[in-house]
Amino acid sequence: MGIADIEAIETAAERIAGYVVRTPTVPSPGLTGLLGAPVTAKLELLQRTGSFKARGATAKLLSLSEADRAAGVVAVSGGNHGIAVAVMAGALDVKATVVMPRSAPARAVRIAEGAGATVRLTDDMDGAFALMSRLQAEGLTLVHPYDDPLVVAAQGTVGLELTDDADELTDVLVSIGGGGLIAGVAAALRARRPGVRIWGVETEGAQAMSQALAAGGPVPVALSSIVSTLSAPSVCRLTYDHVSALVTEVLVVSDAEAVQGTLDLAEHAKVWAEPAAGCLLPAARRVLERVGDGARLGLVICGGNVTTWDVMSWADRFGLR
Repeated sequence: MGIADIEAIETAAERIAGYVVRTPTVPSPGLTGLLGAPVTAKLELLQRTGSFKARGATAKLLSLSEADRAAGVVAVSGGNHGIAVAVMAGALDVKATVVMPRSAPARAVRIAEGAGATVRLTDDMDGAFALMSRLQAEGLTLVHPYDDPLVVAAQGTVGLELTDDADELTDVLVSIGGGGLIAGVAAALRARRPGVRIWGVETEGAQAMSQALAAGGPVPVALSSIVSTLSAPSVCRLTYDHVSALVTEVLVVSDAEAVQGTLDLAEHAKVWAEPAAGCLLPAARRVLERVGDGARLGLVICGGNVTTWDVMSWADRFGLR
């Protein structure tokens, strides 16, 4: 399938411009003080539906034929992709079915249903993907969270905006679930700012990309992380090819570190993000140790769809204060 080219990402940007938010790219004095190096944050948690997923969902929905729109779409999700497909399908008058595991946040289920989507719950993520495949065979169009060149190109618009709006950066950190966001962002950065290093971040128990890199290609992984929004059962060849070609390294942090990062983002950056973004802070410390002086970091704060109660309960579980 090849690497997403900058023209595809620019085309996606034009296509979705009227439907999604150009989110702020801001220097963060609080994170700069915390980490001891200049930090710029791309606040994608302020996107419609609370995460970057609205970009890929919108691009895919806008590409559908009239027949496909009428038949409807199906999506599988641990939360954010389901919210994005449900809300954007509602806005574009496309019938949507969203399949989620019962472990998905109750808030995500409520929002998807409130947007008019049919939500189907399964016992686990493997079951969710299996049901999605059945519904696809019955005639629904799949809006895949990451295994789709259109979706990857649209997620790459995050990187396009970052290159337009940020000052000089040396290192950009992006969290990884199935890899659609980092694939698109890396392609955009490599085209526009070829000298920038790109680092992926996963949590322990949601290591689909790091295990794929170790195995030389996508493999099924066991999921145990609390971070459901990063919990892809495997990456795909499309996202694997992007990461293996364009990303410096994929770092893995613990769930506890990711939750501490969420608390630190609230206190120091004044943003309420989910642990899928909180994991960037412990990873950033490792990057700074690795690359030494002169680093200027860019953090893609990918989403904020988590309740205060969830974060507080995780903080209690891990003994964080």
